Amino acid sequence: MALHTSFLRNTFGLLTGIVITITTNAQSKALVNTAQSKFVRLQGVNMNEVNWTTGFWADRFKVCRDSMVPHLWKTYTDANLSHSFENFKIAAGLAPGNFKGPSFHDGDFYKTLESVAGMYAITKDPKLDGLMDDAIAVIGKAQTPEGYIYTKAIIQQKKNGEKKMFDDKLSFEAYNFGHLMTAACVHYRATGKTTLLDIAKKATGFLIGFYNNATPEQARNAICPSHYMGIIEMYRTTREPAYLTLAQKLIDIRGLTEGTDDNSDRVPFRKMTKVIGHAVRANYLFAGVADVFAETGDSTLLSTLDLMWDDVTNHKMYVTGGCGALYDGVSPEGTSYKPDTVQKVHQSYGKAYQLPNYSAHNETCANIGNLLWNYRMLQITGQAKYADVMELELYNGILSGISLDGNRFFYTNPLSASDDYPYPLRWMGGRQPYISKSNCCPPNTVRTLAEVSSYAYSVSDKGLWMNLFGANQLTTTLKDGSAIRLTQETAYPWDGAVRLSWQQVSAKPFSVFVRIPGWCQGATIKVNGVAVTTVIRSGEYAELNRLWKAGDKVEINLPMPVKLIEANPLVEETRNQVAVKRGPVVYCLESVDNPNAKLTSLALSPKNNLKPKLVSIENSEIMALEGTAQRVENRSWTNQLYREVSDNAPVSIPVRLIPYYAWSNRGHSEMAVWIPLIR
Repeated sequence: MALHTSFLRNTFGLLTGIVITITTNAQSKALVNTAQSKFVRLQGVNMNEVNWTTGFWADRFKVCRDSMVPHLWKTYTDANLSHSFENFKIAAGLAPGNFKGPSFHDGDFYKTLESVAGMYAITKDPKLDGLMDDAIAVIGKAQTPEGYIYTKAIIQQKKNGEKKMFDDKLSFEAYNFGHLMTAACVHYRATGKTTLLDIAKKATGFLIGFYNNATPEQARNAICPSHYMGIIEMYRTTREPAYLTLAQKLIDIRGLTEGTDDNSDRVPFRKMTKVIGHAVRANYLFAGVADVFAETGDSTLLSTLDLMWDDVTNHKMYVTGGCGALYDGVSPEGTSYKPDTVQKVHQSYGKAYQLPNYSAHNETCANIGNLLWNYRMLQITGQAKYADVMELELYNGILSGISLDGNRFFYTNPLSASDDYPYPLRWMGGRQPYISKSNCCPPNTVRTLAEVSSYAYSVSDKGLWMNLFGANQLTTTLKDGSAIRLTQETAYPWDGAVRLSWQQVSAKPFSVFVRIPGWCQGATIKVNGVAVTTVIRSGEYAELNRLWKAGDKVEINLPMPVKLIEANPLVEETRNQVAVKRGPVVYCLESVDNPNAKLTSLALSPKNNLKPKLVSIENSEIMALEGTAQRVENRSWTNQLYREVSDNAPVSIPVRLIPYYAWSNRGHSEMAVWIPLIR
């Protein structure tokens, strides 16, 4: 049945009155369900077992519930704003018309549906359940009897009778299938219903048949491989062995025919030595391969993943976690494979240390892909360095992609913005409620923020792992079935004091693993007021093993002074400049806060006096940094490429920095993350 405007209006009129509750539901399994995965150290807690209570993530969750999800659903079900859901109605024969929008538009709606399912897992609001039921009914009618579901092709096939599938190298068919599968698994775990899961089963079955008969060229036509993650999640949900076999096959056939660096398939996966090409596609690939390793233990996959992770984090990732330095360019491999051929890349990783600021692409989807990849690596290894990247992305590279009020978005996330920059960039003009050329990032961002609580804790045979900090209540079970319940109190990320109070514990000793962030030095931990003897190291988990009792308290102190960060000198764009960071949060200068000087004229001393100050932007509490900077002479550069350095002494002036994620929320502005260093 079609969704009616009055129904939407009535539904979202009630959303703001939702009370967040924790409800026991046997179906609410972990977001990435590795409970039966043989080659992981950790598994997530169930989707409804973490309730944000106060502070940073509670505020972001409230905005997600009251603004992000309603805005997103309205956008994607209103044919005058987006044709995404309308395409399903046309393909189902429920409405006349033609396909409109990008070829990945189906995936946009599946991500939107997943955001609703993730929100329903926590709130159990029946209105959300009804929205999903109605939409899923339409999707089911759009699907062909064989299980194929790609509205662009189905609509065309009904008009001209042709049945071409996976013939276009730039088609997002498999990508769309992947987001369908992931949304279906989340929907099933949140609701216990199999309606969307049944559609995804048919779609996965179609892919198995297709890849059994496809030509090598057809088999390679699968850009942006979200379906690797989707297929493995279908395997974890259904335990159908053919799904795992399919995912393994998809990795094995990569690079067997002539591919491209842009799609990360010029060579077979196991022969990759560096990250090249489209950053979203690459990060999705790595996340999907990590999923396959978790099920198979194939060490040849993990060794390549380790190489890729080292290349990204040590050569090609921005200080904010941003991924994908280039809008457009030439592959870093240049002509090394074929002297007469130069391959293009776009929205891609560049060369090692190639990290421009004004033109940084850093698509929000790529940053989300980095979160997905690192979460899977954390599950596999239990190493805190992966949780460090997750945290960096969530507070900076991902959260920057959405406005504080929850309904305006960035596609790209540069590290500098200036009215004087002479080149036009795509997706300019500030945050947009709908990015008409490519709106893939908004639903990806919203589903991520609806599901952040799923990343906060993990469990293993040894006990409970604290991955992310935030005020919450946790009610879960350990691997041995013991029920536990605790409350976490903290003002993190604005304050490094974290307090745990146990309400229910196991009758047997177990460990609590506390992540000590890599940015933190001098952390301390007390249990019931007594300092622990556990070795506490930066960038590792500190293990607290004991026979716990209800009423026990753990006090964690993570010092977070203001720090100036410098880049490797091979990063030409940031030589003799610094970024400002406090705790996990990267800061920036914004012209709105500093009207008395061009941002390019400001410099910081290593002995700066920046101090935290709580302010409000768009009704959100933000920890700003205030102090003094040095203003150097700012003569006009009109018609000048070079000039002699002035010997005039710099002047001290007051400055304010705000978290990078919060910029561009107060109208048009200029911005800078990297600031000249003056000694």
